[in-house]
Amino acid sequence: MAKRKQQAPRPAKGWEEVFLAQLAQTSNVSGAARAAVVDTSTVYKTRRTNPEFNRAWQEALAEGYDNLEMDLIRRLRVGELTGGGPAKSRRKYDNAIAFRLLAAHRETVGRQRALRANEDEDAIIASIDAKLERMRQRQIAMEADLGEDGVYRVDGDAGS
Repeated sequence: MAKRKQQAPRPAKGWEEVFLAQLAQTSNVSGAARAAVVDTSTVYKTRRTNPEFNRAWQEALAEGYDNLEMDLIRRLRVGELTGGGPAKSRRKYDNAIAFRLLAAHRETVGRQRALRANEDEDAIIASIDAKLERMRQRQIAMEADLGEDGVYRVDGDAGS
């Protein structure tokens, strides 16, 4: 009798939010998947098939690398923070690995930052366009209220 391949359990509803929050906090796909109680193959498949999830993934990674960068800067400036307890309870940071992670993902994070800047630029341009349109509409309305003699008409006034 042939063994059937055991299927992974269906992920819980809302796993995406947990996964993305953990990814932003840790920059670790496997760890974020464990926290969301979902198989890594599911998160990668969802990223491939869902453009919105892919965009959110990229934003979470960019945020995670921003956090890592800030943490590294803090450690380089003030040293490692340790609890006052025994030496065994202190967390050891591997700055070399952190720097390698930042270097390895610099291009991806840079691309995501550029996308964010583009979105901001598009929003600013749209806001300016909308403001110009409102001004144009006010100008048209003012010209419609202006009589032939150059005097503004008031409702009911035929321009006598």
